[in-house]
Amino acid sequence: MALPVSGALVTFLVALLVGGLAIYVGARVVAGVDDYSRAIVTALLGALGWAIVSWLPVVGSVVALVVWVGVLKWRYPGGWLTAATMGLIAWVAALGILFVLNSVLGVGTGAFGVPGV
Repeated sequence: MALPVSGALVTFLVALLVGGLAIYVGARVVAGVDDYSRAIVTALLGALGWAIVSWLPVVGSVVALVVWVGVLKWRYPGGWLTAATMGLIAWVAALGILFVLNSVLGVGTGAFGVPGV
């Protein structure tokens, strides 16, 4: 059964807030940046970048991951290693947040803006 538009919008917003929170954790730990709204915009831009290039045959996922890390590099101070570390921490944070939301609280959502979660 399809979700009504309002249900789909709420699901998207919750997933965006989760993805933003995960990126916020990564940015706070690695780059020392304490700005949740910046993390939400980064989640949106990272998801857009991922969507644009992930359709490429054979190398799409690899290129999309590089683009996503590139978005982190562009939005936060530091180089590629800093951005990759931030992305890894964001991914682990997203897994933890989703574990709590989905299994403990029974909310069925994802993390928009964090690939593979």
